[in-house]
Amino acid sequence: MSTSTATTGPLRRVPVQGRSVARVQRMLDACAELVDEVGYEGLTTTLLAERAGVAIGSVYQFFPDKRAIVQALTLRNLEAYLQRLADRLTGEDLADWWDGVDAGIDEYISMHRQVPGFRTLHFGDIVDVHLLDEDRDNNGVIAEQLTQVLAERFGIRDVARLRFALEIAVEAADSLIKLAFRRAPEGDERVLAEAKSLISEYLHKEVEAGQPAAAGTPAGGAAAS
Repeated sequence: MSTSTATTGPLRRVPVQGRSVARVQRMLDACAELVDEVGYEGLTTTLLAERAGVAIGSVYQFFPDKRAIVQALTLRNLEAYLQRLADRLTGEDLADWWDGVDAGIDEYISMHRQVPGFRTLHFGDIVDVHLLDEDRDNNGVIAEQLTQVLAERFGIRDVARLRFALEIAVEAADSLIKLAFRRAPEGDERVLAEAKSLISEYLHKEVEAGQPAAAGTPAGGAAAS
């Protein structure tokens, strides 16, 4: 899946003119606010049109139903997440790929705190576990995207092994982070700390097993910090 489809995949009609693009973004912003306020089940296209300040016909001009609107919002959030992670990897001197995973967890937590709608929707499981891609579950899509980012950034040879490790890490981290935000509005710090510790321990076991190794890194050993 290309993240360039972030607001075009579920669209009935792709906006071309600047005003139309801005109108679609207002609808997605309104969707984000409303799902935090009333939940996915309480969201309606009528409520969304009112919040976005558009005619109901404008909603249906671009989206067939509320699921498509939420799907577009979720894809926009995925694009934002990957951009935040890319900026983090570029801006920080990270020695090893598992530090990149730690940065990915930090950005995922930050989006829960900062991005409207994200705490409710995450990457779409509340709607459909295949919301991001009809052939793979949502966490599988996230793991694949992280694999691509980290493999390119750190020159990892065994991409298949990295993807498997990240599938496990994403599932575990996602479950614990959801628990943390169920316990406290800003996330229970004890649970978040345990989540990061658990993932770190798991990934270091992967490194000690010699997989996946970065280019130039001896199997069974980490790159020098």
